Amino acid sequence: MIRTSSLAAILLAVVFGSSAQAQIWSWKKLPDPRGEFVRLCAPHMVDRWAHPEAVCGCLHDHAIAAVDDPDLRGALLRGISETGVPTIENDWVPASKQTQIAATFTKIAKPTLQCMFEPSEPRT
Repeated sequence: MIRTSSLAAILLAVVFGSSAQAQIWSWKKLPDPRGEFVRLCAPHMVDRWAHPEAVCGCLHDHAIAAVDDPDLRGALLRGISETGVPTIENDWVPASKQTQIAATFTKIAKPTLQCMFEPSEPRT
């Protein structure tokens, strides 16, 4: 009985200890969200712009940063990284926020155009 309990305790310690180490290790390996976005976005921009990484970085830093709602921001990140243009599909946001999609595009219009056509100008 004692031997079984000891074996169970050791097994639990190994399982939980290794999973905790795996979580800590995976946190260290998390990619830079901006870098990951630029990596996914840039291939869509190659034929359109001389410096696709700069355009994608600018979109991330200025256009997407202007969106406060996490669901809409996530959908916009997905749309740009998958297509290279600001896109939000209705299926990507909760039904309660789908009415905010048009306002989101209005909010990002100026910084998006500045990123694409006036990269040397300061963005406000």
